[in-house]
Amino acid sequence: MRPPITREDILPLNKFLEIRPKKQKEIIEIKKHRRISVGPDITFYFESYDTIWWQIHEMLRIERGGEEQIEDELEAYVSLIPHSYPDQSHDLVATMMIEIDNPDRRQKVLSQLGGIEESIFIKFEDYKIKAKAEADIERTDETGKTSSVHFLHFLLDKHQIHSFIQPGQDIIIEITHPHYAHKALLSEGARQALSRDLLFFR
Repeated sequence: MRPPITREDILPLNKFLEIRPKKQKEIIEIKKHRRISVGPDITFYFESYDTIWWQIHEMLRIERGGEEQIEDELEAYVSLIPHSYPDQSHDLVATMMIEIDNPDRRQKVLSQLGGIEESIFIKFEDYKIKAKAEADIERTDETGKTSSVHFLHFLLDKHQIHSFIQPGQDIIIEITHPHYAHKALLSEGARQALSRDLLFFR
């Protein structure tokens, strides 16, 4: 993990296009252990400096919005980079996506999952860390239908970090919503990838 992305980190479009094929291969490798499926319909994509840097540059490549778009993308994405804090706590950040191809089934499932962001946890040893959702917009509408995309933060203190990074530690992502109760055990590769985030400033 590195400090948050600033304007100085953004490449001119022509420079990005020159390195894009090589960088794309690197990002695919980085993301390999950051994708965790929980149950049949929900996937967590854990973010890092590199994944957000890539996302911002891809948006600039696709939309070609110039300087004004750069500022908009930084404002939209900078909070999704994991951060360390003075008390040695650190957050992990995940984009949670409810991925259902069939539009009728997607509508039905989303209408049953209002407030799902309040029922998501990371568990290991005796710790149970509740996700905190980004507060940019309300993700559940007045009908009880949830959004298909949620941005979640898991804040770990220094004792929890010490436990999380132990080789072979069982890390579980659990969803306890009454209409979607599922959990998944992280692979050792995923635990190692997220541990590197937690250790960057130590």
